[in-house]
Amino acid sequence: MEGLSTLSSVLHEANCKLEQGRSAAASVWPTGFTPLDAYLNGGLRSGELTLLGGPQGLGKTTLALQLLRNVVASGHTAVYFSFEHDAVLVLERLLAVEAGLAGGIEAPTIRQFREALEAADGQLGGLEDRLAATEGGAEAVLAVRAWGDRLMIHRSNGTTTSVQTIAAVVQEVRATHGQPPLVVVDYLQKVAVPLGGPSEEERITDVVQGLKDLALAADVPVLAVVAADKEGIRAGRRLRTHHLRGASALAYEADVVLVMNDKFNVVARHHLVYDITNAESFRNFVVVSLEKNRNGLDHIDLQFRKRFERGRFDPEGSAVSEQLVDERVFVE
Repeated sequence: MEGLSTLSSVLHEANCKLEQGRSAAASVWPTGFTPLDAYLNGGLRSGELTLLGGPQGLGKTTLALQLLRNVVASGHTAVYFSFEHDAVLVLERLLAVEAGLAGGIEAPTIRQFREALEAADGQLGGLEDRLAATEGGAEAVLAVRAWGDRLMIHRSNGTTTSVQTIAAVVQEVRATHGQPPLVVVDYLQKVAVPLGGPSEEERITDVVQGLKDLALAADVPVLAVVAADKEGIRAGRRLRTHHLRGASALAYEADVVLVMNDKFNVVARHHLVYDITNAESFRNFVVVSLEKNRNGLDHIDLQFRKRFERGRFDPEGSAVSEQLVDERVFVE
């Protein structure tokens, strides 16, 4: 809340919470991505805004949805503001994530879940029946059913879903479930700004400031997916924070900035020229760079293996050992 308070009153309130067995610090939502949580000191924090950027098609939504799944599967609630995907597509992807966890490489893919939902074979039966013969398919349906009530999907619209709309929905979800949710906005540049300025930079500034204020006022973590500008997605160039659309406001307001890059595109040229076998494996990994981190170390490069056929990344990951570059001659 806006207003003055003495440090003594803050100390008193903290002591009261501690005496009641409650936390006096920010709440933490683990992302489920092991090395990322380690550098974030546990995960995403209430009152903070995290940005997730990357080139188109590299898996920003995939990572965000998997993170959402991890949060709700651990007992938290979450709300996903989807400006580009309908609820059934979200369901397909999350079913595939669960199937991959249960059945490994033999589990049904996103395409198989889509075909089952389309019921194009003319047969009768629910989703569990249709997937009973697959490795992990029926188990995935049961898993999603177990935590599905804790994940809310808001089909958002770029002309009507504003920060004020998002705040109202968050308040509703909190009242319904009795706990603050993780808020994921996919994506930031599409949030409506009814009375915003004429330029995109001004509108993005309004949105990012609004989302940061929402995180503080509602005491929730907010994760916003952000798009890159044209210069940032050029082949052979490493995407950085300053390549995100509205970068100046984004970098200033955010508490954490995660930027994704395809490993093959950003690894130094000598790794490609002198080790051809290993070079091909680089295509299977995405690099997630922790470019800003108010809770710990930044300029950390982590890598996660792509499992896109099942809508996920391997959550264990590791630090990148190879040299990365901002720009290089593209080598095929």
